[in-house]
Amino acid sequence: MFNKILIANRGEIACRVIKSARKMGIQTVAIYSDADRNALHVEMADEAIHIGPPPANQSYIVIDRVMEAVRQSGAQAVHPGYGFLSENAKFARALAAEGVAFVGPPVGAIEKMGDKITSKKIAQEAGVSTVPGHMELIADADEAVKISNQIGYPVMLKASAGGGGKGMRIAWNDAEAREGFQSSKNEAANAFGDDRIFIEKFITQPRHIEIQVLSDSHGNGIYLGERECSIQRRQQKVVEEAPSPFLDEATRKAMGEQAVMLAHAVDYASAGTVEFIVDSDRNFYFLEMNTRLQVEHPVTELITGVDLVEQMIRIANGEPLSITQDDVKLTGWAIENRLYAEDPYRDFLPSIGRLSRYRPPAEVVEDTHIVRNDTGVFEGGEISMYYDPMIAKLCTWAPTRAAAIEAMRNALDGFEVEGIGHNLPFLSAVMDHPIFIAGEMTTAFIEEQYPDGFQGVELATEALRRIAAACAAMHRVAEIRRTRVSGRMDNHERRVGVDWVASLQGQDFAMTIAADRDGSTITFADGSQKRVTSDWTPGDQLATLQVDGDPLVLKVGKISGGFRIRSRGADMKVHVRTPRQAELAKLMPEKVAPDTSKLLLCPMPGLIVNVAVQVGDEVQDGQALCTVEAMKMENILRAERKGIISKVNAAAGDSLAVDAIIMEFE
Repeated sequence: MFNKILIANRGEIACRVIKSARKMGIQTVAIYSDADRNALHVEMADEAIHIGPPPANQSYIVIDRVMEAVRQSGAQAVHPGYGFLSENAKFARALAAEGVAFVGPPVGAIEKMGDKITSKKIAQEAGVSTVPGHMELIADADEAVKISNQIGYPVMLKASAGGGGKGMRIAWNDAEAREGFQSSKNEAANAFGDDRIFIEKFITQPRHIEIQVLSDSHGNGIYLGERECSIQRRQQKVVEEAPSPFLDEATRKAMGEQAVMLAHAVDYASAGTVEFIVDSDRNFYFLEMNTRLQVEHPVTELITGVDLVEQMIRIANGEPLSITQDDVKLTGWAIENRLYAEDPYRDFLPSIGRLSRYRPPAEVVEDTHIVRNDTGVFEGGEISMYYDPMIAKLCTWAPTRAAAIEAMRNALDGFEVEGIGHNLPFLSAVMDHPIFIAGEMTTAFIEEQYPDGFQGVELATEALRRIAAACAAMHRVAEIRRTRVSGRMDNHERRVGVDWVASLQGQDFAMTIAADRDGSTITFADGSQKRVTSDWTPGDQLATLQVDGDPLVLKVGKISGGFRIRSRGADMKVHVRTPRQAELAKLMPEKVAPDTSKLLLCPMPGLIVNVAVQVGDEVQDGQALCTVEAMKMENILRAERKGIISKVNAAAGDSLAVDAIIMEFE
């Protein structure tokens, strides 16, 4: 077995590989850019080597720099993680020339499957069902439009060397095909150093289901069930689960066998994933093969008990698989939620900054449930604009899907993140969404269920009553603390009132509090009651309570006259007032937001790639104004209505902060 492995990656996947290597008694070497000097993967590894400036194309994907780190470290093998150089045949070939093992498939398999055009041809020859499309490279935007019309809209423009949602655009007409072609090329070049583009038919209302395969160099190959990855935004997966709630055993077996057939066709030897799209009749079509470890691999590990990273290392060491297809048993259900540094209230645009608070829920391994958090960050760390916005993968397992969902809800409730925009509220909303609960989601879930973007969750009245009761009990505790600090009276509790009105999400709940040593009994105006118990103390940012014996976890922030409460996807102000204060509050005028309708504001911290207009131009509704790049993704900003440009404040190459004024309109 290897004595030392270098991880040619960063963030949570580097930390993940280090954990398995450490379990196997293998020393690890991290590499890092200037931006990652204090990163968690650097701290965890046995040694670390600096490889360059923050941009990935000057550090993590520069083969010569990584190879120099390999030589300097004396590592016998390299695990590439995912992204970066994980599917780069030149890198694998360079390692082979140095006599260093690549913890991944053979070069031939990378070349054949890493190129989506070649992989589709091979899949067809191997008898695998494939999606209709143009299997040759596209030369320019004009050709992209021509071919799109031949295939028939909608179409998907895809980077041949792509993955992870980079270099992908859906086009519904000629204008979108032309525009998407250039953006796909730019993203592909930046992310993979390869800007080749091809086009295939986009199947509407599909489910995205993938098969995990393991093959060794001795001719053995197995599949480890499937993963459902249908909840996506911008072709980037957000929620994954295993197994799929949609597949039956016959379809699972057929997909698995075809996936293994494809792996054998290219002499595959490592962990790999064969992705399919599946229609409503369970017809499935080959999408691509990822010749690497997938981001969502933990859910497969949780339902099979197989450590995929360990298997990859053993296969790279020349060992045969120790398990057969008959040994593979799918037990229980697992769900993964990807925590992204992005603002769901701003159309999921990237967010950067310092993690002023980062407190994941405790990891748990019990017979009833498992909580696992794969992460690469820490409290006080910086989220950089240079890399992918994913900062953690929260996973839960339970014997049933319903129990796994409930475990995930509770874990999300207890996950504290402050300092950046993040998608925890959205993830909580998905876990409570009827379509997800029923297992009936497709890849159009986000677009269909949140057509105007995510605006938070409006909770049902009963949920609001529970929160109102909890906040009233918490407010009483805070008031007792305040009177003690002020020294106003000896009998502090007697001086704190018992009648209160809690106002949240447009509803008012009048109530009376009867407190005792064990908790509080809240009586509402209609005579109904709720019993609240908790050990919360003022200043705690996480409140774990019991309301009528059922758990309630709230993220708590202090505001004037109450709390900022976040729970189950809702982010709300809860004011707890005396009846007289509540009466007067209704007379207060609402604060009017400033008018920014004549300004184009930068929706995220990012780099201006180009500005498509100039002062004096008349623009139309939907017209492209400029392109902003952040976290390896290009974002085209468009005019919301007809207007004339009066001022342009930014130019290509400028780095802007969120809400910086890019241009102004008359």
